[in-house]
Formats: sequence, C-alpha cells, structure tokens
Amino acid sequence: MPTNVTAEYKKAEQAFRQAQEPRERLACLKEMLRTIPKHKGTEHLQADIKTRIKQLTEELAGPKKGAGRKGPSYTVRPEGAAQIALVGPPNAGKSSLHARLTGSHTEVGPYPFSTKLPVPGMLAFEDVLFQLVDLPPVSTDFMEPWMANAVQTADAAMLIIDISDPDCVEHVQTIRQRLAARKVILAEHWPGFLSGANDLGDTQSDDELTDPFRLILPTMLIANKCDLNSDPDEVKVLEELLDVRFPALATSTETGAGLDNIGALLFEGLQIVRVYTKAPGKDPDADRPFTVCRGDTVRDVARLVHKELADTLKFARIWGSGQFNGQQVGSDHLVADRDVIELHTK
Repeated sequence: MPTNVTAEYKKAEQAFRQAQEPRERLACLKEMLRTIPKHKGTEHLQADIKTRIKQLTEELAGPKKGAGRKGPSYTVRPEGAAQIALVGPPNAGKSSLHARLTGSHTEVGPYPFSTKLPVPGMLAFEDVLFQLVDLPPVSTDFMEPWMANAVQTADAAMLIIDISDPDCVEHVQTIRQRLAARKVILAEHWPGFLSGANDLGDTQSDDELTDPFRLILPTMLIANKCDLNSDPDEVKVLEELLDVRFPALATSTETGAGLDNIGALLFEGLQIVRVYTKAPGKDPDADRPFTVCRGDTVRDVARLVHKELADTLKFARIWGSGQFNGQQVGSDHLVADRDVIELHTK
C-alpha cells in the first residue's frame, strides 16, 4: 500500500532482515517502530512490531526473579555457508536423514514426534559446511508454536517426505499451509536454478510498505525412502499433483541413494562463493574459506573477516577473477568462487 515510506524505515527494515543476533534484531525492530509512518494503514504492522519487541526483550532478559531455570532455546545460531531448515511430516525419515548427512545424535525412533527441539548438524561439501537444522514434524493436528521463529535465521529449507506414503501429497500441502499461516513461505525459486516460480520476491516501490516479517525460503523437495518405492517417475507425478516445481531429489537413508548430491545442489542453488584470504608475502589460508554469495563484493568478505575491517579497507589484491594475478581492486569488486584476496587497510 502507498504509505510514503521513509528512507530511514527502509534502511531499518533491511537491517532487520539481515540481522541474526537477537540483540541486533531488537535494535532494528525499535528503529523500525521509530521510523514507520504513523497512520491507520500501518496500525497492524505497528502492533506486530511492538509484539516482537516485547518477545525479544523478554527472551534477552531471561527468567524473571524467582522463576525457575530458563527453558530450552528454540533458535540455532547460524554457522557455515548457509543454514537449512529440515521440515516434514511425522515418520518421513527426517531425523534419520539428518543423522546420516551430519553425523548428529538426533533422536531417531519408529514413532512420530521423536524430535522435540531444533537439532543442528554440519553437512560437508568439499571445503564448505552447511548447517542443517532438524526440526519437529508438522502434521494436520499439530505444529510447535515456536516453529516459525526457529526458521527465521534459515537461508533455505528441505521439505522431506516419505515417497512411499500414499498421503504424501496431503502432507506437503498441510505443511505449506500451516507455515504460510505464520508468514513462512516455502518457495520454488532458488537463486542458482533457472526453474521455479519467482513471483514471491519482495519488490517494493519507493512509497510502498511490505511485510518485513514475511519469510520466503527457497525449498528443496527430498523424496525420502525411495528404496521402498520402485517407480522412478513417482517424484514427477508428485510434482504434477502438487502443481509445484521444487528442485527435487529422491533419497534413501537405508541405501544412501541420492545423499551425495545434496551438498552440490545446495552449493549451486544458493550460489555459494568461496573466497580465501592471505597476508602479504604469505600463502593463502586454504583450509577454511570465507563464504559469500554470487554478487557479493570484497567489502562483504572484509566484513566477515572483521566487522570493522570493511570501514577501514583501502584496497585489495586479488588472484583468480582479476585481469591478472595480484590485481589491485576496490572494495566494490565482485568476487568469484575460489578467489584469493589480500586485504589492505588505511
């Protein structure tokens, strides 16, 4: 809706979308409330911002005086190149898949809702790590009330179903609907894949107010337990029935089928870029690259090295995507996968 959105508010909203730490998100929410246009058309959003400020303030304050021990945390601090939320119906093999991919000790049982809290684990692909977060299952009857908050820091989702279950179509529809009701959209579009709809982006004109709490997660459909279903076209049939075009992969935790392809798909779909840093006269640190996304710059890498380094950066030398090795470039130079950069400050 036209609301004469100020540049201050847009800046605060963008900062909130990028913030990952609770205190940083709280500061951004307060700035959004301060700068949002105050009129009838924004009353609902103002109320939503105030509610989230209250919730975050209470979370950061911890238990009240005289209260018992603080309860478990329902959010996971992001690590690695990207955080991927694992969602699915009961008994789809989600926890087994998580354990097989990450070596985690998530509880696996032949009964529904064995996962009760978020369980993080790291999936290695070449020299990159992806953080996979196993979440409790979602059914028609129940979804954990904190589920929407738990995925706020995720970069993408893996929707895991049992392809041998005749009700898998209904399961997918239920999960998408329940999450959408909490403003979490499981979307088909991935930055690195040409296929998939791209009509859910946050296009915003200069005077238009969008919902900053609407989360759009690129989603991969994992058709698990393919060893129990011998029809190779079952995934395509499922997509036709759902009328969606998620990037899809058939897997089996029993045989290992398809598991080796997940890391490569995440790397390509999220357009991950590895950048290695070096000190002058030294060899690059080839063990742990910094990871950004396609379209990011030298400044973005500097910010990962140290928060204040981006402000004092004078120039960089680059090996890889430059016109020649050791080329001097500015902070706005786009980096490419496997670039080596040498950062020089003022």
